[in-house]
Amino acid sequence: MLSTFLIVLPVFALILAGWLTRRMGVFGPRAAGELNRFVVYLALPALLFDIIARAHPSEIWLPGFIGTFGLSCALAFVATLVIRWRGTRPLADAAIDALATSYPNTGYMGFPLALAAFGASAMTPTLIAAIITVCVVFAAAIVLIEIGLQSEKRPIHLIWKVGGSLVRNPLLVAPVLGAVFPLTGAEVPAPVQSFLKMLGGAASPCALVSLGLFLAEKPKTSHGDSGAVGLIMGMKLAVHPLAAWVLGKYVFHLPPSLLHPAVLLAALPTGTGPYMLAELYQREAGITSKAIIGSTLLSILTITAYLTFGR
Repeated sequence: MLSTFLIVLPVFALILAGWLTRRMGVFGPRAAGELNRFVVYLALPALLFDIIARAHPSEIWLPGFIGTFGLSCALAFVATLVIRWRGTRPLADAAIDALATSYPNTGYMGFPLALAAFGASAMTPTLIAAIITVCVVFAAAIVLIEIGLQSEKRPIHLIWKVGGSLVRNPLLVAPVLGAVFPLTGAEVPAPVQSFLKMLGGAASPCALVSLGLFLAEKPKTSHGDSGAVGLIMGMKLAVHPLAAWVLGKYVFHLPPSLLHPAVLLAALPTGTGPYMLAELYQREAGITSKAIIGSTLLSILTITAYLTFGR
C-alpha cells in the first residue's frame, strides 16, 4: 500500500498546490480556465503528437491486449453514457461522465505502477493503453460532445457542423498529424522532439494544478452530485477492471504477462481528461472533479488489493 500511496502522492500534491495558490490569492478567478486552455490547445496536443509520432506499429501490435483494454473502455463508456443520458442528462454532459469512467490515469500512475508491479515488460502494454485512452476514448467523447452541443436538426447540416468543429480541434488534429511519421517511416527532427517533450511534459501537471484551482472556487453542488460521483467511481474502479479481466481471461485468453497489466491499467482512477473537456466546453465540472479525487483516493485500496490478492 505504501508504494501505491507514494506514486499517488504527487497527484494530490499538484492539486493541493493549485488549491492553495488560489486560496492565497496568487491566482485570480479565471486562472483555472486559462490554465486549462493552455493544456488543451498547446501542452496536450504536443503530448499526443509526440506519443503517436514515436510509436512503431510493429512494437505495439498486441491484438489480444488491444481488444481487452479497448473493449473494456468501450463497455464502461457506453454503459455510463446510457445510464446518464437516459437520466435526463444532456448528451454533452453524459459523454463527459462516460469519459470519466473509461479514462484511466495512465500517464501519471500507469507507467510507474506497471513498472513497479510487473517490470519493464509491462511498458509496451502501458503505452498501448495510453494511446487508446488519450486518442481513441478521448476522441469518441469529443465527437459526442460536439453532437450534443449542436442545435441543428437536419442530419446533413449536423454532420457538416460537427465535422467542422472536429477538424479544428487540436486534440484530434495532433494525433492524426503525428501518425504521419510512423506510417511513412520518417523521423521527427531532434529540435522538434525537444520542443514536443518540453511542451507535452507540462500537460499533466498543469491539468492537475488547474483542477486544484477549480476546486478552490467552491463550485455549487446539487443533491444528485453524490449519486453521480458514486456511479462514476464504481464504474471506473470496479466495472472497468472487471470487464478487462473477463475479456482478457475468457475472450482473448491473454497470458498472465498481459492479463495482469490490462486489469491494473483498467483499475487506475480517472485521469484529468474529463475535467479538461468539461472546462473547455464550459460544462458543469463539479461532478468530474470530485470523481477524479475520490477515485484516486479509493484506488490506493483497490489497486493494492488487486496487486496483493488478484494475481
